[in-house]
Amino acid sequence: MPRVTRDGVSIYYERDGGEGTPVVFLQGLGFGRWMWRWQREAVAGEYGVIAPDNRGTGRSEAGLPPLLPRLPRRLRAPLIFKFAGYSIGGLAADLEAVLDDVGIYDAHIVGASMGGMVAQRYALEYSRTKTLTLCCTTHGGVDAVPIPDETQEHMFDVPDGANEREVVRHRMRPAFNERFTNRNPHLMDRIIEWRLEQDAGEAAREAQAAAALEFDVSDRLERIRVPTLVMHGTNDRVLPVANGKLLGEKIPDTRLELVEDGSHCFFIEDSERVNETLLSFLADHE
Repeated sequence: MPRVTRDGVSIYYERDGGEGTPVVFLQGLGFGRWMWRWQREAVAGEYGVIAPDNRGTGRSEAGLPPLLPRLPRRLRAPLIFKFAGYSIGGLAADLEAVLDDVGIYDAHIVGASMGGMVAQRYALEYSRTKTLTLCCTTHGGVDAVPIPDETQEHMFDVPDGANEREVVRHRMRPAFNERFTNRNPHLMDRIIEWRLEQDAGEAAREAQAAAALEFDVSDRLERIRVPTLVMHGTNDRVLPVANGKLLGEKIPDTRLELVEDGSHCFFIEDSERVNETLLSFLADHE
């Protein structure tokens, strides 16, 4: 199992062989590697794949003070947000450690939501990015459209009396279209199982949220000089579509693809279209 240690924290990653330039997949806040299974299958063989577990997620260590995760949420969360949260810059440094460990010098970087924030920061501060693909993400800062209050309540509140699976189902409702969840009950059950197995623990999820809330590269985007694909669902209830449009306007060499009625997890719901678009973009710059 490949691992690399940065800042005293062990980061796990998976590596699949392939002929083309490796594609690096960076997942969203709290999400495990399962999130990219549809896209990984699409690029398999034609491209190599590198899939790290974000700090605090899956098989990667959290790197938090040992007593902190044991505290009740009402005590723990304020401490994490004030003193112990991660930073997007730190997560980008974790990625650099992974790619240095693999020994590659060029990579197609693909990130969604918080992973898209890490991808932007990585492209700005390190030299291995060949292309950038940003899904359902934001550049942060005062110009960005924030997560709606109703969505934040769903993502971070825990319903009274709910069991573990019910909590996961409740929290991810804003990320999917209700039509999709109603038509795919068995898949949603599988996703819940994958999330219970691979997602971040509560304390690490809060530390990732602290990083996302502080993220802001809005005044640096013109420095991104690699070909960039921005994809965003028009019905994104987590990070509204205006954020994708802003990225399309501010990054110099950008192709903007809006997925009509697409949710925050449009890369799952509309995986065939997303895979086709991604493969076309990668081929154009291989």
